[in-house]
Amino acid sequence: MTDLRQSYLFTSESVSEGHPDKVADRISDTVVDAFIEADPFARVACETMVTTQRIILGGEVRGPQSVIEGLEEKVRNAVKDIGYEQEGFHWETAHYECHLHQQSADIAMGVDSGHNKDEGAGDQGIMFGYATNETPELMPAPLQYAHSILLALAEARHFGKEDGLEPDAKSQITLLYDRGRPVRATSIVLSTQHKASLTSNDIAAIVKPYIASVLPEEFIDAQTEWHINPTGNFVIGGPDGDCGLTGRKIIVDTYGGAAPHGGGAFSGKDPTKVDRSAAYACRYLAKNVVAAGLADKCTIQIGYAIGVSKPLAFYVNLHGTGNIDPAKLETALPEMLGGCTPRSIREHLGLNRPIYARTAAYGHFGRAPDKDGGFSWERTDLADELKRMA
Repeated sequence: MTDLRQSYLFTSESVSEGHPDKVADRISDTVVDAFIEADPFARVACETMVTTQRIILGGEVRGPQSVIEGLEEKVRNAVKDIGYEQEGFHWETAHYECHLHQQSADIAMGVDSGHNKDEGAGDQGIMFGYATNETPELMPAPLQYAHSILLALAEARHFGKEDGLEPDAKSQITLLYDRGRPVRATSIVLSTQHKASLTSNDIAAIVKPYIASVLPEEFIDAQTEWHINPTGNFVIGGPDGDCGLTGRKIIVDTYGGAAPHGGGAFSGKDPTKVDRSAAYACRYLAKNVVAAGLADKCTIQIGYAIGVSKPLAFYVNLHGTGNIDPAKLETALPEMLGGCTPRSIREHLGLNRPIYARTAAYGHFGRAPDKDGGFSWERTDLADELKRMA
């Protein structure tokens, strides 16, 4: 649905790479990368749980057994890279359990291609993609700023600029929209794990300059409400403070609540799972529509049935901001992606590569495409063709 009001408040949150759910996502995507690196067509559905000094993997895979044997080192290195060397959760000493097992033959039968069928979708479901021109990244502003703040703090921590900060953190930005455009931050919430020697005032002094460097200067004024570590203390954090599970931050991963979500998580899944690959495709197509200037906002939905390659439906909503008939796009866009079958999406976006661990924090969307094919769904290489079509 499109909100027709011109003045309103909208809030989005983000969480850092050290949030327990994001630690779980990072581990699950590390598993995906490990299998795809060994076999580009491996199948992975990995779930991770992290809690006090414990890492537990479960799920279904199809690929070289040798990958499972080498996973522990990769998982521990992922946790080390995040920065956990705490008594309650340490990359080197946390207890590790792996319960991955072979993928169900019934699922494989429906997904695998054969002499008389193309590769089918890995599950039924609906996937959404969204783009808006309110930021250069063509992402909703509250979420993009919330991500960028945490990413700036993480980089400062990793490079030793802010030794007092620990990996777990959350941000939340509320923006005032005037005539449909973001104009001011009415409230800023930032909670970050820290060393015991620091007070809330110390944390505020550390983080405020990073927040100010991310938000447009005019967005912060005397009326902006600040809530920095509002509980007063955040020393115990990460998996020691809260159990983390794969796939619990699906709104953070996508559009911060500014667009619909089909309900399927991304992390831990190989690209035959349309929860992931088709959601990437929807973002790719929506972003190109907005990049081409055909609309200020675009939402796309695709629906699939398990084992069936052809989408059940393809829907475009331009939210009253378009200068083209959405029905025309509903015909043209799928063809630009080979009919949006699971195979065509994988091949067009080059998804059978070990590019997934990097997506596990700070959003799967609104990122710059990498030279090695990472974030390929953020390219705008269809924009010129869409302009010509319009």
